[in-house]
Amino acid sequence: MPATPSEERVREIIADHLALEGPLLPIFHALQAEYGHVPQLAIPVIAEVLNIGRAEVHGTMSFYHDFREEPAGRHVVKLCRAEACQAAGSDRVADHARETLGVDWHGTTKNGAVTLEPVFCLGLCACGPAAMVDGKVVGLVTKKRFDKIIAEIDA
Repeated sequence: MPATPSEERVREIIADHLALEGPLLPIFHALQAEYGHVPQLAIPVIAEVLNIGRAEVHGTMSFYHDFREEPAGRHVVKLCRAEACQAAGSDRVADHARETLGVDWHGTTKNGAVTLEPVFCLGLCACGPAAMVDGKVVGLVTKKRFDKIIAEIDA
């Protein structure tokens, strides 16, 4: 279970990265590693310490889809939305996934087990539709295979 965010700990994490050139993204990564997301309370602290606007901090964070504002579920399933996977039928799998899980993109199931994310190319174009489940790529994902994946991780 990730720690509860505190301003003191956020400042420590930021301080650990200040010597880096361009520390903003490494700070985001470190915060997300610590808390499972980038807590809202960190945004004004980052802005203050780096002497940049809150809008710039928020804009940078929202530009990169891997950074979260809320904690993810115990498992993260990313479905490829790139053209090659769409040509192989990923839209059908995506519709099925959202319906089966009862969530939309970036949503987490009510039991906290699965977060569903779109991703734009996993580099598995020849084996599309592709997915990434807890950091592990999976090719040739059909509705049936998706159901099997969910049954295995949600057991």
